[in-house]
Amino acid sequence: MNTEIVFVVEEAPEGGYLARAVNHAIFTEADTLDALPAQVRDAVQCHFDPEAKPSLIRLHHVRDEVIAA
Repeated sequence: MNTEIVFVVEEAPEGGYLARAVNHAIFTEADTLDALPAQVRDAVQCHFDPEAKPSLIRLHHVRDEVIAA
């Protein structure tokens, strides 16, 4: 049983935020960062059986930043 699942969180090109699980086929999105944890929890609950559900969800925020040379 996995005790932790990690999601990579990125800004969506059309606005809002995308979250995708590492090593699992789980994807979700939300309009705001405040709404994203609830969407991620719901996606995890839908993906796993109750006895196999991870006990910890980690959100890893990635920000793309361009710096002039």
